[in-house]
Amino acid sequence: MDTATTGDLDIPANIAETLVDPVAYADDRIHDSYRWLRANNPLGVARPERFDPFWVVTKHAHIQAISRQNELFHNADRPTTLTTQALEERVRKITGGPNLVRSLVQMDAPDHPKYRALTQGWFMPANLGKFEGRVREIARATVQRMLDRGGACDFVEDVALGYPLHVIMEILGVPEADEPRMLKLTQELFGPQDPDTARVRDALSAEQVSAMLQAIIADFSAYFRKITEERRQNPRDDLATVIANAKIGGDYMPEHDQTSYYMIVATAGHDTTSSSTAGAIWALARDPAEFAKVKANPELIPGLVDEAIRWMTPVKHFMRSATADTELGGRKISKGDWLMLCYASGNRDEEVFEDPDRFRSDRKPNRHVAFGYGAHLCLGQYLAKLEMRILFEELLPHLKSLSLDGEVKMTQAYFVNGPKKLPIRFEVN
Repeated sequence: MDTATTGDLDIPANIAETLVDPVAYADDRIHDSYRWLRANNPLGVARPERFDPFWVVTKHAHIQAISRQNELFHNADRPTTLTTQALEERVRKITGGPNLVRSLVQMDAPDHPKYRALTQGWFMPANLGKFEGRVREIARATVQRMLDRGGACDFVEDVALGYPLHVIMEILGVPEADEPRMLKLTQELFGPQDPDTARVRDALSAEQVSAMLQAIIADFSAYFRKITEERRQNPRDDLATVIANAKIGGDYMPEHDQTSYYMIVATAGHDTTSSSTAGAIWALARDPAEFAKVKANPELIPGLVDEAIRWMTPVKHFMRSATADTELGGRKISKGDWLMLCYASGNRDEEVFEDPDRFRSDRKPNRHVAFGYGAHLCLGQYLAKLEMRILFEELLPHLKSLSLDGEVKMTQAYFVNGPKKLPIRFEVN
């Protein structure tokens, strides 16, 4: 990063280290760092140990500017999520490229629009409407199980994890009996830094991390290979059938691309939604006035959903790399530079959101970037909002009161994170 040699570009070393510290994402330190960066160095360079230098993009406007220029800022040329130098080197030896998987997230044009088009229709509101009745059945059963617990539960364990998992697996076409396996693999894939979900708890070398991730991907691949064979012989009205039979340029997708496609649907399709769902209940449980406001006015539920997604922002970052020399915010970015889009910072940008740290179900407008922006806007955003809206429509009318019942714990991970323990007490009407 030749352009980033002057001191005023560099962010303080302690803040750079916070950005790559998984534990900082489990407490408020990451938001303290984002706040400082937005005020003092909104587009600076981090040089933490063990990582290549990268630009830290903390302002809403800059995140949007980068996200809409897909030719200038690529996803696939360098790792799409923050990766140590040693791990990137290891991955390149294994795959010949910077990423272990090749899903929509790791693609650029011309492949990205072709692959996205294969399933985009499935995730549009017009198609999702046919699932609404079934989603409501799943939501009602989930709510009833929570109410049967007699006034106290761990909302993450008892509701938030299982509900979106069950919905996406049904839409995908994975049998209910296999859902625990999918949950375990997802947690291992997204939370390798968190001691509760990592396969190995101790400090891992790059070789160990890559071996662990390869093992997870191999598990996914073996599982979905059988599903592909079955759906080609016996097509059904599910998303697995669409993926199994999809063709690019007249041929079936390469197996690695196909496995990656299944993985992005099977993992991103529930893990992030569970975090946002838990975030909403967390916010309502600690603010009785907000809980009373939404209960009294169910028309606020769609706003509650959007605010929970903004406030929690489960996907903390994606990386981009510059394909040419350019300028942004008065800073000169060089071809090949790596940039971290800090969505959770953009979603608390004081220039865009009034009182950004406060949870407000009636926040309007709410132009958050939790789903990304531009061509890579999250494919599953409408499904996530549908699931959350229906769950709260089914749950909130039953609740007379809601409060926290112990310490809330967040996962320790700098890519995707959210609540992992959310003990609540509740009274039923």
